Amino acid sequence: MATIDLPDHILQALSTVLQQLQQNLPELKQETDFSASAYKWQDKQLKAIQQPKKMYLNDLKGIERQKEKVIQNTLQFLKGLPANDVLLTGSRGTGKSSIVRALLTQYEAEGLRLIEIERDDLSDLPIIQKLIENRPEKFIVYCDDLAFNAEDENYRSLKSVLDGSLQSGSSNFIIYATSNRRHLLPEFMHENTPITRVDVPQYTELHPQEAIEEKISLSDRFGMWLSFYPMDQNLYLEIVEHYLSKANMPMDEFTRAEALRWSQARGQRSGRAAYQFSKHWIGSQKLASF
Repeated sequence: MATIDLPDHILQALSTVLQQLQQNLPELKQETDFSASAYKWQDKQLKAIQQPKKMYLNDLKGIERQKEKVIQNTLQFLKGLPANDVLLTGSRGTGKSSIVRALLTQYEAEGLRLIEIERDDLSDLPIIQKLIENRPEKFIVYCDDLAFNAEDENYRSLKSVLDGSLQSGSSNFIIYATSNRRHLLPEFMHENTPITRVDVPQYTELHPQEAIEEKISLSDRFGMWLSFYPMDQNLYLEIVEHYLSKANMPMDEFTRAEALRWSQARGQRSGRAAYQFSKHWIGSQKLASF
């Protein structure tokens, strides 16, 4: 068969077109590596997270009641006993997401696995259920910073999986979600005001109370609610001291003052701010010794 020699500029142009096509083509689906302990739901598939960041329950201070309840619920789940989906709500930086990640560190050896999912992918929850339904491990499907706007329809998928469909209630699948607000859908002042006008506009909700009930019912589908509250100064400093002690560094008056200045600059006293300050302080002190 005769070959056709194309000019270099045409070959270059074809190569460029092929590269652009390859970039826009969807990624080929691969078999899930179930030897991992944590996964990210992305592009309609479970992608293994190699070496997930280790968090430890003992490092989480000031939230003993919340830890106790979520640990008990997780142990029930691991033992195949009835357990609830969990909604962790409250102030930012107080340990909501850290608890979930620390559960993986604590109970990975007992078969616990973690799947992170974005809010916009919640409609894929039934697909995830199907993928893992025959696995022996126990999966927490975890959605961080969960909240919806008034037009978002993804909450309907979450509602049906939580307990509104015949397919929910899988023995190896449970949902833990965190949010800064307990009511996951926005409510408006006018929804609490009785409709008294006769000349109601054409597109006004005729049964507003039913719409309100639908919004509140999403939070109700979580069997367990855990609330997290802002920290006072003493607890904030206790957490800083805890992390410094792990690095064998003292908590003197100068360090204490710097820790307080750090929290003031961040505009919050929280476990997250304490952890971030400790990283800054430990790193800067060790750098100065080089």
